[in-house]
Amino acid sequence: MAYGAFADVYDLFNEDADYDALYSQVHARLKAHGIENGIVADLGCGTGDLTLMLAQAGYDMIGVDLSEEMLCVLQDKAAQLCISGLLLLRQDLTQLDLFGTVRAAVSTFDTFNHIGPYAQFERALVRSALFIEPGGVFLCDMNTPYKHARVLADHRYEMEADGVRCTWSNRFDEAQQCTHITVEMQWDGDAHSETEHFVEYAYTRAQIERACEAAGLFIEELCDGETFGPLRPQSERFLVTAVKRGDKNCNRQAN
Repeated sequence: MAYGAFADVYDLFNEDADYDALYSQVHARLKAHGIENGIVADLGCGTGDLTLMLAQAGYDMIGVDLSEEMLCVLQDKAAQLCISGLLLLRQDLTQLDLFGTVRAAVSTFDTFNHIGPYAQFERALVRSALFIEPGGVFLCDMNTPYKHARVLADHRYEMEADGVRCTWSNRFDEAQQCTHITVEMQWDGDAHSETEHFVEYAYTRAQIERACEAAGLFIEELCDGETFGPLRPQSERFLVTAVKRGDKNCNRQAN
């Protein structure tokens, strides 16, 4: 899934996101593993707030996203902040190529939920781990099956900000464990509207563990991605902290 027109209004409708708390958690976990500089990849970087915060902390950042529109927004933000040296790549994570290794990879705001059915999710995880140095860190958050089935399911949201009205509609498919999402955007004074469709898939804890095993990643912690405490039955987000194993056959190469 790649955002098109929604990229231009993404930040308007994501204002409630607590980037400071997310950055604090990510940065603390990187430092706890001795990663205080070097190359870090932000997979599914979107409009790049976390990418830029990590760049300002001294990391050499690679931003990867399938949406060219999202990367353009990120590029504009970097220019406004006078941040140079970012490497921005428009890539599908199932075909990821970072052209070298990184000390860590982070992925936030449910990027991996958008990858697809489990086989594609595992493929993207294997591909991502391929470019992480042995002993390096993979940090990822994802919406839980509980959130898909009980929170997102079949809800419709009306939002408005700065002259743009947005209708967000969900349809949960229990059999496929995925949520079909339709976003309709209407600008004030403009008869033209835009509609985008995408799908988020839910992965269980057992599926996440199996995919990490296939990728050669050892899960150190799997916690609540909002409270950052222990997982609960009603947790709406996972936060995974995993370390790349050092043995030479630690993951399968996804060709």
